[in-house]
Amino acid sequence: MTQLRIAERLGQDAFLAQTLHRDYRHVPGALAMAELGALVSYEVVNDIVARHRLEPPRLRLARHGDTLPPHRYATAVTTRRATVWQRVHPAELHQRLAEGASLVIDQVDHLHQPIGDLAAELESWLRAPVQVNLYASWTATEGFGTHWDDHDVVVVQVEGAKRWRLFGPTRHVPLHRDVADPEPPDETAAELVMRPGDVLYLPRGWWHAVTADQGTPSLHLTCGITPPHTGSRLLNWLADELLASDTFRADLPLHLDEAAQAQFLALLGKQLATALEDPRLLHRYAAAQDAADMGRLRPSLPYVATVPADSHVRVRLTTGRARVTAVTVNGEDLVRITGAGQEVDAASAAAPLLHRLLETGWHELGELADTAGVPLADAAALVAELVAAQMATVRAQEDA
Repeated sequence: MTQLRIAERLGQDAFLAQTLHRDYRHVPGALAMAELGALVSYEVVNDIVARHRLEPPRLRLARHGDTLPPHRYATAVTTRRATVWQRVHPAELHQRLAEGASLVIDQVDHLHQPIGDLAAELESWLRAPVQVNLYASWTATEGFGTHWDDHDVVVVQVEGAKRWRLFGPTRHVPLHRDVADPEPPDETAAELVMRPGDVLYLPRGWWHAVTADQGTPSLHLTCGITPPHTGSRLLNWLADELLASDTFRADLPLHLDEAAQAQFLALLGKQLATALEDPRLLHRYAAAQDAADMGRLRPSLPYVATVPADSHVRVRLTTGRARVTAVTVNGEDLVRITGAGQEVDAASAAAPLLHRLLETGWHELGELADTAGVPLADAAALVAELVAAQMATVRAQEDA
């Protein structure tokens, strides 16, 4: 999968400027059938259900807005170490799905690499965490009823078809923990049928009802963009930044007179206003959020201490939100990569190598060395630093 493939289908910069957080966007036939097949299939779903211990609500069945109890489709199994997990019974699962339940697998991006690549592409583009859930339905029964989500979503229809009725928002940009609940909608804003390859973007707060009423089973992915970057989150981050100020670390003058309290609040307000006037404030906030994002941590076994100088060893970053910047340290010009809560500095000559790694997917170590024009051993040493910082993972070519 190529970098920003979904972004290209949605409109890239025009989408960010005109649609993101504002309106829905439906792109029919955005993805080809071959691309969908490489992303996920029913056989992949079968393997995930069979090979993973997916405890509710990671795997769940929903019908008419209610979640079915696990005993309707699974049996509790106690291991010899006294742990309990739910073993899905295929026959019972099939029966519940035929009766109208919808199958949901949360965070499927952590279970299947191609879907993880899709999430990483969106994270790199939108600079926000992405969680992908899988939904499958076999009847016209609604799994969740008319509802709204507290995060933006990008929906990819993989197989079959599903009808989406969109009602628009009744409360502007609602949150999961809000001071008021949105009112139920009155009128339909749009109605569309998602078919294989279609992509739909829906902002948070938009009410919608979804049903597989087209006479065919439906399989789709919902990429949830969460949590939203809000003014409240900015102020929470800024509050920690302002701890460098004595005023913001000082005790509140709760026991002084009103004049002293007003003077203290005026000083707080002045310093806060100065901080908010920084034209680079949102850039610094975004960079800090990207740097703290842990991404999808992955070990690099068997390489526990070093990375071999093997041109066919493959490398990828574990976070789609890593950043590469030029820095000067002790008078020396360097290049810095930040991500997964860490930062690694390297010689400026390594900049092309690091920028290449920002492209989603696996890269051969030899190709990275050639891109930067550095010796293979130097490229291996830098990758080893990234692995130690949890920002990258490696694997042998035969496992790629």
